Amino acid sequence: MNQFLRFCIVGAIGFLIDAGILQALVVGMHSNPYGARIISFLAAASGTWLLNRRYTFAVDKKPKTSEWLYYMACMVLGALVNYGAYAFSITSWDIIAKQPWLGVAIGSIAGLGVNFATSRMLFRRASMHNDTKV
Repeated sequence: MNQFLRFCIVGAIGFLIDAGILQALVVGMHSNPYGARIISFLAAASGTWLLNRRYTFAVDKKPKTSEWLYYMACMVLGALVNYGAYAFSITSWDIIAKQPWLGVAIGSIAGLGVNFATSRMLFRRASMHNDTKV
């Protein structure tokens, strides 16, 4: 399996985490869909960090909090693209406002390329370094 395909599989798992948490917060708990998306995205990004470092990019070192923080910082651009597409879609289409997981799908597709490029750069750096910084 090539790296991009593994990244997409991990992304699909991240989508399930993101969409599931968002749907529970918005539909089940009547939370604000904009604030709830931040929570669901952070949970999904944390899950994909662990899965990508192990399965997509094969980093064998023990995960460190500093690496997670750096990963989250690297995901900012993709997150902005993702969140922008999500926010646009839930304000533009009633069906997506009622079923916000559809907006998560649109946002995930929109941010895919950016997130792959930044993740690849991050984990390539982490695998090349034998020190404890990342």
